[in-house]
Amino acid sequence: MNAILLVASGGAMGSVARYLVGLAMTRALGMNFPYGTLTVNVVGGFLMGFFIEVLARWFNASMDLRLFVAVGILGGFTTFSSFSLDAAVLWERGELATAFFYVLASVILSIGALFFGLWLARIAA
Repeated sequence: MNAILLVASGGAMGSVARYLVGLAMTRALGMNFPYGTLTVNVVGGFLMGFFIEVLARWFNASMDLRLFVAVGILGGFTTFSSFSLDAAVLWERGELATAFFYVLASVILSIGALFFGLWLARIAA
């Protein structure tokens, strides 16, 4: 139960941060391009890489802290950071074909699933 509370509280913080970044980017650059989402995904990927390395190597961080930061805060900020970490782990293991498959399948299937959901909701209406 402690792990769930850590992830939930971190996720709430990350979600609020994602909203605020999106709002700030829209105010600064307008709505003609998804600057907020792009910013969150790039920053989230950087932060995931940086904090995972720092927590693991420099602080020998507990699993609770890793859950709170990586799964909670950064997972709430952007799941793209988790996706990026998964792809990097496969790459660093030398599983290049699997990493490419994972990236392509994730992007194509996720966007395809979104369009399928849109279509299904539209025909049901």
